[in-house]
Amino acid sequence: MKVVHLAEIEGHSVGKDGLLWKPLRHTLGVEAFGINAYTAEKAGDEVVEHHDETKLGHQEIYIVVSGHATFHVNDEEIDAPAGTCVFLDDPSERRGAVAVEPGTIVVAVGGEPGEAYRVSPWEFSFRSFVAHRAGRTDAAREIVAEARELYPDSPGVLYNAACFEALLGEHDAALEDLARAVELDDDFRKYAVEDEDFASIREDARFQVLVAS
Repeated sequence: MKVVHLAEIEGHSVGKDGLLWKPLRHTLGVEAFGINAYTAEKAGDEVVEHHDETKLGHQEIYIVVSGHATFHVNDEEIDAPAGTCVFLDDPSERRGAVAVEPGTIVVAVGGEPGEAYRVSPWEFSFRSFVAHRAGRTDAAREIVAEARELYPDSPGVLYNAACFEALLGEHDAALEDLARAVELDDDFRKYAVEDEDFASIREDARFQVLVAS
């Protein structure tokens, strides 16, 4: 048995709109299902990233465990005080939430119906960048390598590997992985255009060719 209080799990910045990720699944070592927590320090900050689950095919349930949030599901706005559960059974539904009160915490549980659980690729990416920002470059490399072994053809994994490599000055590797990510999913071409992680290669002719529409 393991017991942890959400307040004890450090929140890590993973978005540009104030979103803080609390790695609940990794902290407890959960292997049977995906579960994580998110918090926002200020009212108006993002507490659930605005996204859909089309590519992963996940169903998700979000539980507001403290504070107060406003959810946006497609064009619908949902008032969500503590105790509210929002279940998204359709992966294509666009979802996200902002905090109404500072310190709002939302727990998310998700997975693909009918499939054995595997840790989602994005979680490896979050962990690698947390380690990189903390100066634990070797740990970050290990996380990236683990993700690539498990998901060798995931465009998201390859894209985030390219980000990491660009930040470390490994420009050839970054360009190679970015090219493969774009080949697998053209959406990553437009993501790269404004991604500051690629500042070191932005003037490289090969990068400019990759992001040209």
